[in-house]
Amino acid sequence: MASKNLDPLSVKEAPGGGGEERAEEERGAGEWSQETQVPVKVLRAHSDTVTAARLCFSDRCVLSCSSDRTAVLWEVDGCRPLRVFEGLHGKTITECALIPNSNRMASVSWDKKMVATDLETGQALWRWRQAGLLTSCSSSSDGRLLVCAADPQNAVYIIEATSGQTLHHISDHHRSTITRCRFDPQSQRVATVSADRTIKLWDLLTHKTTVSIGSNHDNVVSDCCFTNSGHFLCTASWDKSLKLWDLQTGGFHSHGGTTLQRGHEGSVSSCSFSADATLLASGSYDRTVALWDTSSLCQTLVLKGHSDWVTDVSVGTDRKLVASASKDGSVRLWNVENVEEIPEVMEKKRSEGTGTHVLQCEECGRPFPVSTPQTSDLPTRCVFCRLKSPSRYRPQPPPVM
Repeated sequence: MASKNLDPLSVKEAPGGGGEERAEEERGAGEWSQETQVPVKVLRAHSDTVTAARLCFSDRCVLSCSSDRTAVLWEVDGCRPLRVFEGLHGKTITECALIPNSNRMASVSWDKKMVATDLETGQALWRWRQAGLLTSCSSSSDGRLLVCAADPQNAVYIIEATSGQTLHHISDHHRSTITRCRFDPQSQRVATVSADRTIKLWDLLTHKTTVSIGSNHDNVVSDCCFTNSGHFLCTASWDKSLKLWDLQTGGFHSHGGTTLQRGHEGSVSSCSFSADATLLASGSYDRTVALWDTSSLCQTLVLKGHSDWVTDVSVGTDRKLVASASKDGSVRLWNVENVEEIPEVMEKKRSEGTGTHVLQCEECGRPFPVSTPQTSDLPTRCVFCRLKSPSRYRPQPPPVM
């Protein structure tokens, strides 16, 4: 790939072997294991790196794909494969996506093909081929359109999901490898992030790039995800950080994104919001999955158990499950329904007063950070606007401890 950045590996890989650990995981694969603070199930069917894992069908199933050139549809309750899809691709499947309002999935691969597959029969419905390695794919929320990214052309393609017909081709969209492409929830824009450290939003109505952000990440931007409202975009990076972007106010053009506190020890590979946007999950090359409270922008819990890089994460629609994929060949299902009852999380919630919120100034519209004491008396204007008319501003006393 056309990346000129640093090697993302920043922590040592787990030593070889691990036979006892693997056997223990396989014995408990069909039931919730209490090996961590959070109940977990381990799903094993792939023989190589799992590149993506997505909860689907109202969290009753998980769809995963792998460098072993297969995709698997899993049953969550029994932790068993409902169907293994073989022969669709000749090389690593880089990403797979369920097509909403259908019984189909789309998959892309280093074999330069996108394939649409019927999940019930396992039959390929159409195959679409381009000149480059396909690095990412996503479906619009209405199931009408697909988007994929190609390397080294740094191109984006918009495809009709039923027929596989190419509708739009955006060539040289970035200066380096496009690592992720995502439709916004309203299916009006496509967000792309890249090894060139930029974020772009391409508008499906005007057929133009309407937003281009120099991300102020210090390394490859590896993933992005929208909140359901489309108001915020989160980006993950090899610089070990996640940033939150308020797409509605546009203040990020001058101030940059808001960095989430207490980042990973390794490069961040993936991120995913819950439907209500109160929970964010991230995966990292430090072999962990992190949970973030979006109200305080702070990390609340780290989930450990994978023995190699975490490559992808997915939060369920009801916020009860988080799925993670790993280079160790497994998919893990974490039951996070009662995570706020864990003492460590409760303690962090109580100490939110030392964190920060990012608010929008009611006068100039710019975002500004404020501390988060447990009181409703937060300022509504940034310090610059308050200084222009100091007589209107009255500082509030600190909260009673």
